[in-house]
Amino acid sequence: MYILVGLGNPTAKYQATRHNIGWDAITRISDEYRIPMDNKRHKAICGKGHIDGQKVILAQPMTYMNLSGESVRELVDFYKVTPEEVIVIYDDISLEVGQLRIRKKGSAGGHNGIKSIISHLGTDEFPRIKVGVGDKPKDWDLADYVLSRFAKEENEVIRGALKDTMDACKMIVNGEIDAAMNQYNRKK
Repeated sequence: MYILVGLGNPTAKYQATRHNIGWDAITRISDEYRIPMDNKRHKAICGKGHIDGQKVILAQPMTYMNLSGESVRELVDFYKVTPEEVIVIYDDISLEVGQLRIRKKGSAGGHNGIKSIISHLGTDEFPRIKVGVGDKPKDWDLADYVLSRFAKEENEVIRGALKDTMDACKMIVNGEIDAAMNQYNRKK
C-alpha cells in the first residue's frame, strides 16, 4: 500500500495557488480513479481506493504547509507503512512551470513542508514528485509568489503536469519509480 500526500494549505483562500499544486494533484487522482475524499482523520482529508489494482490512501493535510509532517507522521503510524511507501507531491520554484522532478529521497531544498515531513519521519528517504511552478519574478516576495494563482497562459501546461503527475504515481505504486524518473525527469 502507498500513501499519496499532496501538500498545500487548507481554506478557499489558497485554492488553486502555486503552493497548492500538491493538493490539486491529489484532487486530479481522486477524480480519475473515483476515490472519494470523504474522510477527515490524521489531520488530513483522506480517501481510500485503488490505482491500477494497488491499494492507496490519498491525503491532503489540513495542517498548513509548514506543519505537513504532523499529518504524514500520523498516516505512517496508523497505516503501518514505511517512509518509502509515502509519495509526497509538492511545488518547486526551481523548476519551469509544469516540469516534473521525481526523486527517491533528498533534502528539503528550502521547502518548509518537506522540512516538516523530514523532521517528523526522521528520514529524507521517501519518494517525492516536485511539480514546477516557475521561479518568482524579480522584485516579488517569495510568499506572495507561491500564494499567487497561475497565469491564464500557464493553465494548459499545469493541466498537463497534473496528468503527468497522476501517471507517474501509477508507475511508482506499481514499483516502477526508476522508469517514472527516466520518463518525467526531463526538461520541457
